Amino acid sequence: MQVTIDGGRCQGHARCVTICPEVFGMDDQGKGYVLDQDVSDTLKDQVDEAVIACPERAISMEIDD
Repeated sequence: MQVTIDGGRCQGHARCVTICPEVFGMDDQGKGYVLDQDVSDTLKDQVDEAVIACPERAISMEIDD
């Protein structure tokens, strides 16, 4: 699974980090980033929750075939 954050859309609410700190972090400017874009499928439910919780819709997830 590939996870990305659109830095232009992120406003730094940090909901993603609160929901799934194994995947998301915050940079020095208060914007979210993905710690490792290749995410284990075991974290899919948490990433799904983070995608839904992002008020700016800055997080996207693509499932590998």
